[in-house]
Amino acid sequence: MKQFFWDKLINFESFPFRISQLKVIQTHISYVFITDEFVYKIKKPVNFGFLDFTSLEKRKYFCEREVELNRRLSPEIYIGVVPVTEKNGKFEFEGKGKIVEYAVKMKRLPEEGMMKELLQKGEITEKHIDLIVNTLIPFYKSAETGEKVNPYGSIETIFYNTNENFDQTKKFVGIALTEEKYIHIVNYNNSFIEQKKELFERRIKEGFIRDGHGDLYSANICFDDLRKVYIFDCIEFNERFRCGDVCCDISFLAMDLDYHRHKNLSEYFIETYVKKSKDKDIYELLNFYKCYRAYVRGKIGCFTYASSEISEEERKKTLESAQRYFDLAYYYAGGIPKIIVLFGLSGTGKTFLSQNILKKLPAVYIASDIMRKKLLNLDPSKHYYAQFEKGIYSPEITLKTYEKMIEVAIEEVSYGRDVILDATFREKKFRDLLREKLKNVEAKVYWILCTAKDEVVKERISKRSLENTYSDALWDIYISQKKKFEFPEDCTPLLILDTSELLESLLNKIFQFLKNSFS
Repeated sequence: MKQFFWDKLINFESFPFRISQLKVIQTHISYVFITDEFVYKIKKPVNFGFLDFTSLEKRKYFCEREVELNRRLSPEIYIGVVPVTEKNGKFEFEGKGKIVEYAVKMKRLPEEGMMKELLQKGEITEKHIDLIVNTLIPFYKSAETGEKVNPYGSIETIFYNTNENFDQTKKFVGIALTEEKYIHIVNYNNSFIEQKKELFERRIKEGFIRDGHGDLYSANICFDDLRKVYIFDCIEFNERFRCGDVCCDISFLAMDLDYHRHKNLSEYFIETYVKKSKDKDIYELLNFYKCYRAYVRGKIGCFTYASSEISEEERKKTLESAQRYFDLAYYYAGGIPKIIVLFGLSGTGKTFLSQNILKKLPAVYIASDIMRKKLLNLDPSKHYYAQFEKGIYSPEITLKTYEKMIEVAIEEVSYGRDVILDATFREKKFRDLLREKLKNVEAKVYWILCTAKDEVVKERISKRSLENTYSDALWDIYISQKKKFEFPEDCTPLLILDTSELLESLLNKIFQFLKNSFS
């Protein structure tokens, strides 16, 4: 199927019924045509190694497999496989001309019921989770197991699956995840499999290896209010991705709930499933399979990021998403995220250094200049000059700013993300506040004090007033800050930098500091 082929199907006359709307979605393996009541999905003639759709016969076969396998969970929506025909240069679904392609025909699901959208709106409840669990319990109980399926739960297959992921993402180390996190995840994965060999073997003997779904996450789940849940779009093209321990399927959705920042629903999902299935081994395997699933999603994001078919803006969003997935995988693997505090007086280069660190270290950037204005519903890009500790820089507002920054930082590290805090932290009480809030949080805190001579700062502030910056600090503010700055004898580990040095030298010092401080 050449590129021009599907373009000719974007036509209101290409369907065997009258339509008033047509939406086309392209993925890396298919084209999806969404009409008023029905959806048609055509497979692309691609070969990615793990799937091969290069011939018409193969595409027909996998269309038939898709319908057969998905009818296990959603028989109502999978209508069947239909031909795409060509006659006199006109292409049609279910036409009467020469068959040139095949498509899966489905009933259209209600967009307002898609779980991914409901999660983003915060509208998923425990009742929705109950519907999912009550559907999955009988599904796994009846799903195929035994001699044909059991090899997919073997140590050899698990090692193959995970090492395949690591091999395929090596070239993205330094882009989507740091080398440190990559090595940590690989080591965790391999040691876990070795240490839990008996558990994996017992899971096979006890019948927990099943022909499951393989892609069980919110994008493939839809609710008809609270009456019915549709779980669709299982993996048909590769049995190795679909078959395995039921915990691998379950962990995917739990990880997805975590990714969307619904940890409470993730925990409820696992608790409810374990209670009803009596499968208590899931708790022992959960983080391992969550790590695996998060890593797979990160890998897919990397593949999409490397594609030439998407815009630069889409590439940026895809990379950010991949970074978040890899951070989750690191967190599940027992990794401890970093909080890097770049502090010091205004004009000492905190923001400049932060932005350059971010080019090499995927992290969440939290700046007091931005947070303060967001708390007050002010435009962060506009200036709101005030006297020292007056106006929006009053002690009361400053305290709320630090409290919010720390709150956000804790939220982010609880999902494995590294954080950069950019603020003066000129008073010990704010540094104490950070330490106090982190008492029960696993995170490594690195203190980097930025300094510069007065004449350097004065020149920077003068230039900055002509640039588009978030900072409102002028020279008189710097002088007032300097008088009240409390030297950070309380901070460890601490790196003190003279930011008038060359950027390359400063970054080298910072990354050596990050590498060696807790080794």
